[in-house]
Parts: sequence; C-alpha cells; structure tokens
Amino acid sequence: MSDVKARVFYGWVVVGASFILSMIVFGTRYSFGVFFTSLERDFELTRALTSGIFSAYMVFCIGFAILGGWALDRYGPRPVVLLMGIFTALSLILTSQTKYPWQFFISYSLLFAVGTGAAYTILMSTTSRWFEKKRGLALGIVSAGTGLGTVVMAPFATYLITTFDWRMAFIIIGIIAGAIMTALSGWLKKDPADIGALPDGARIDDDRGELRGGAYGTQAISFTLRQALGTRSFWMVGLVWFLWSACLHFILTHIVPHAIDLGISPSVASVVLGLIGFTSIATRLIMGGVSDRVGRRGSAVVCAIIQAIAILWLVWSPDLWMLYVFAVAFGAGYGGFDPTTVAIVGDTFGVANLGMVMGVLIFGWGAGAAVGPALGGFIYDINGSYVAAFIAGAILMLIAALLVSLIRREVDAQID
Repeated sequence: MSDVKARVFYGWVVVGASFILSMIVFGTRYSFGVFFTSLERDFELTRALTSGIFSAYMVFCIGFAILGGWALDRYGPRPVVLLMGIFTALSLILTSQTKYPWQFFISYSLLFAVGTGAAYTILMSTTSRWFEKKRGLALGIVSAGTGLGTVVMAPFATYLITTFDWRMAFIIIGIIAGAIMTALSGWLKKDPADIGALPDGARIDDDRGELRGGAYGTQAISFTLRQALGTRSFWMVGLVWFLWSACLHFILTHIVPHAIDLGISPSVASVVLGLIGFTSIATRLIMGGVSDRVGRRGSAVVCAIIQAIAILWLVWSPDLWMLYVFAVAFGAGYGGFDPTTVAIVGDTFGVANLGMVMGVLIFGWGAGAAVGPALGGFIYDINGSYVAAFIAGAILMLIAALLVSLIRREVDAQID
C-alpha cells in the first residue's frame, strides 16, 4: 500500500473529494427550481418574489465567497469545509420549518449562503493549486460534479416532494448534504507543499536538487489581490462571470416553471433541468482536457456562443422534444465554459493568492446570479412570457464571448 500511495499523486485524491463535494453542493443549490412552484403556490408568491429568495441567497454568497477565499489562503480547506457542512444542514432543516415568506430570507438565503457560498472558490482554488500542466483536466473533473449533482439532485428532490412534501424534502437533503460535506472535509489539503511535492506530482530530487516528475513554471509567479485589481484582465473576467452567471442562473431557476407553463408535468419538467446537468458532465471533462492542449480562450469562446444559440432556441420551442434539444446544447456549452474560464484565472494571475482573487471575482458571479433569476421573474410578471428574457440572455452570452477573447495572461507580463 505504501508503494501505491507513493505512486498516486495526492492531487487526484483532492480532485475526487472536490468532485463529490461539488456534486452535493451545487446539485442542492440548483434544485431550487424544483421547489419553485411549491413555494410559489403554498405561500401565494409572485414569480419575482419567489425568485428573490434565490437571488438574495446569491447576494449573500458574494460576501461569504470573499470571506471563504481569505480563510482558504490562511487556514486551508479542511476547517472551512467542515464548518460549511454544518451550516448547510442547519439551513435546510430550518427552511423546512418556515411559516412566513420572510423567514426564507434568513433560513435559506442567509444560512445556506454561509454553508455553500464559498464552495466554488474553495474547490476550484484548491484544485488549481495542485496542478499546472493538467489544470484544465483537473478542474473539468471537479466541475463535472456540478453537472452530476444537477442530474441526481433535481429528480431526487422531485421524488421527495412527490412522495412526502417540500418540507420533508428539505430535511432529508439537508441531512445528507451536511453529513457528506463534513466527512469529506478531512480529505482536502491546501497545496502540494503539504506533502513535499510540486504541482502535477513533480518532486525535487534531494540528492541533485533537480525538478523531476512534472512541470513547475509560472506556478510560482502569482499576483496579490491588490496587483490583480490593477489589471484590465481582472475586471474583464469579473464582467464575464457576471454576464454568464446572470444567464445561467436565470435558466436554471426558470426552465422548470417555463416548461410547466407549456403544459409539461412537473416531474417531466425536472428532467429537462437534469438533462442540462447530465450533458454538461461530458463536456466539462472533454473541454477541460482540450483547453490544456489548444488554449483556454478559444475553448471558452466556442462554449459561450453555443450557450447563446441554445437560449435563443427557447424562443421558438413550444414542444417537449425542443426543450430536450435546448437542454443538450445549453448543457454542452455551460459544461465547457466552466472549467476553461476558471483555468484562465489561475493561468492569468497565478495560484499563491488564488483564494482571495477568486473570492473577489465571485462578486461578479454572485451579482449575476442575484440579478438573473429576479430579472427573469420580473420580465415574466410584466409580459406573461419569457421571450424577452431569452433574447436578452442570448445577447449577454455573445458579449461574454467577446470579452473572453480579449483577456491576456498577466503572469507573462509580470515575468517580462
């Protein structure tokens, strides 16, 4: 066993644990759309107000992403994820006991943000530290957990709601999510230095003082948060994440209600949401590896354009089979865009201070996630349809594609 451990780079253990954590956290987050109609009906809410519960959650996530990034750089991922698991379970269990709409903004919006708001920052930043040559592939595997989580959790939540009710569904999901998060926190390590290694499994030969087993290039060149804030690329990445997040969370929150409006049953409508996640699994793995070979920006631009076309397709998609086509196309673009843009951040600014850099960049992501669902619900309440929102979403993704093409690798400038 000791020989096997010596030959298996621990970074892949971190990837495996992060994959499962990503599946649990984001599968639970994106299953909110399944609870949407139950909350809307039982509390007699408008779609804008129901969306506002999730939007408020994403606003809180901004602050906790920054705080989590700081805690990651200082204390490492273990204690942070352990605490997050406890708050995740507490949040969902308390949400099941709500009696008034305002209570959702505390039990779900606030406490669930404490439990999960920093997850993306922590999992992606930690994984980026363990790899350089294979960073795209590693991030693709971790982010594939998001897709698998949507596939698993959306139908599972639907089953629980149908079999019991939405309150019991929150309790069961909260217990499962909290238990898994606290258990897997112990498998996470901050970076390769914890085991005397370098990224990708490279090691220093003690006798010769030479590097062996991998690459270690720009990994050592890193921007502080203050330096990153002074670059154009930082603000462009932040804007890209805002636009993408607004479109993504609008779709994930409203695609099930939209399908139900078309006369599709809730159980079948949840399949459309699950199909988005299922399709994204393969493209996360494929595009993560492809970006390691052909470049991050070109891969991300193609994926953004695919998402824009898919969203526009919804304008003329009244039938179930057309929603399935949308789900496959959107899932493919969404799945490929995620790991490639995260890898761009590590490539652009280095990884030594990546927790804080990612944490602040998540501000754009969280702001977009807050604006997208609420604005989509507002447009629906005014027009009685999502057509205008779909067209706007497609335009925003095309703008994001243009911005990605203009991002430059700042570590190269720092070396020069």
